[in-house]
Amino acid sequence: MHPTDIAGPARSAALTPRAAPEAETARLRLRQFRNEDFATYKAWCANPDLMRYLGGRTFDTLEAWRHMAYVLGHWQLRGYGYYAVEEKASGRLVGRVGYTDSEGWPGFELGWTLAPEARGQGYASEAARFLLDYAFEHLERPHVMSLIHPDNAPSIRVAERLGQTVEGETELLTMPVLIYGIDRERWRTRQTTR
Repeated sequence: MHPTDIAGPARSAALTPRAAPEAETARLRLRQFRNEDFATYKAWCANPDLMRYLGGRTFDTLEAWRHMAYVLGHWQLRGYGYYAVEEKASGRLVGRVGYTDSEGWPGFELGWTLAPEARGQGYASEAARFLLDYAFEHLERPHVMSLIHPDNAPSIRVAERLGQTVEGETELLTMPVLIYGIDRERWRTRQTTR
């Protein structure tokens, strides 16, 4: 049996293709979070503007630490997860982007969060496009979704640039979200027109 014949979150981590722990785009370095990133991560988690669509509340120090540990643990358990996003020119940490497919999660998600000072520069689209392509080409995913609060217009624009369309809606972490998604066939078709 080929590893891709097994579907869903019950799939054994040993059979799941693993993502590269580091990658680069034209302007960004994607890497694992490190202990020295925690001060920045904690500041992001305490920022109401950044957290308003990520559960709707800020995190204290312990919650921020546990969340960063969750992000790193997802890599250990699933072989992929969220990357810390560094601006190559400055070395500055500007956000996170990556994959979530935790137990109880609605499906394989590509998500992105940028620090407020890094928004409006195309970083979310650049990193998300790279990881969408990676999910289909290397992780052999049949479908990728992004869960986005209906009021989060910038993230909706990123999803639409990726070719994702609204497939439904649900509630997650007590917040309404739109389910944007794209399957491998529609992604392939878009590759020929890019």
